Amino acid sequence: MSEPIVSPHTILQPAGWATPKGYANGIAAEGRLVFVGGQIGWNGQCRFETDDLVGQVRQTLQNVIAVLTEAGARPEHVVSMTWYLLDKKDYLARLREIGQVYREIMGRHFPAMAAVEVAALIEDRAKIEIQAMAVIPK
Repeated sequence: MSEPIVSPHTILQPAGWATPKGYANGIAAEGRLVFVGGQIGWNGQCRFETDDLVGQVRQTLQNVIAVLTEAGARPEHVVSMTWYLLDKKDYLARLREIGQVYREIMGRHFPAMAAVEVAALIEDRAKIEIQAMAVIPK
């Protein structure tokens, strides 16, 4: 099991609010901004290797990390993520597996996040799309 990542940012947790599980209510950060456009579950050659949601989550997160790496950013620099999902029921039913994949790739760093069920994604085989924003501290 991976160790908690010490975030270079400040987690915003209002007094008296229940602690969120797997995300932060807000994050304050200063530094160089990195915006990651919507990534989906295909590889670097734009080919899907699986139609399984968890497999696509793994590849999508790996794609997010690959883009971050180009800017010199790491997973702990991510301050915000938006997940676009085709099937909320499938996502919720496989949340444990998805959480395990998330921790393998992102560590125990949980940015401000939103997850939205959508009617369709542009690529027909895509089951998930993730957009992210990172802040590399000065």
